[in-house]
Amino acid sequence: MLRIAFFSRVRRSGLYPFVLPLLLAGCATVNAPAPDVSSADARQASPRSYRDAIELGGRLSVRYQENGRDQAVHGSFGWMQTSDRTIVTLLSPLGQTIATIDITPNLATLTQAGQAPRTAPDVDALTTAALGWPLPVSGLRDWLQGFAPDAEGRHVIASPQSGASSVATPDGWRIHYASWQDDVAPAHPKRIDLERSTVQAGDVAIRIVIDTWQPR
Repeated sequence: MLRIAFFSRVRRSGLYPFVLPLLLAGCATVNAPAPDVSSADARQASPRSYRDAIELGGRLSVRYQENGRDQAVHGSFGWMQTSDRTIVTLLSPLGQTIATIDITPNLATLTQAGQAPRTAPDVDALTTAALGWPLPVSGLRDWLQGFAPDAEGRHVIASPQSGASSVATPDGWRIHYASWQDDVAPAHPKRIDLERSTVQAGDVAIRIVIDTWQPR
């Protein structure tokens, strides 16, 4: 009854055409639903920062050529890094250690079963000479976390929002982020595909799948 009396007084006063739109706007504001932000969107929106200390584990497959013949390597890997050291362990499908690579700012050491350790100041040249195919350890410190320089040297960040992203590095690697682990915050790469044409090993393709991710 009070509401009817109120509208009757407003109509008689001549203010009805002005008051009604305001009342309708107020009702629309009150009844508007809150935006639905899914947990996945919230995780993807979380900012990612580079970590100097991290421990990763996953699977690795490599295709390359040796003496004109196609070759393939499959296995798993472990990756531990700090600000001034990186240790990479390559394992066979049965879990046997194929090689261990220990990198410090001035020296890289690669150890294989039954062989004397090999050292070199350039870890990428060392892995190519010892393994027969290039493993870009120096670049992977950034790439495994979704950071990579483009052809002009700028530091770009691969974006999980796009689902997949690619970048070409100044030293000839083509990096494709095929999938992301987006059920954690912040999101990080799940699968990374690397390709490069080389003189020694022909066309090289490396697929990396990250199964475990642990900041240290």
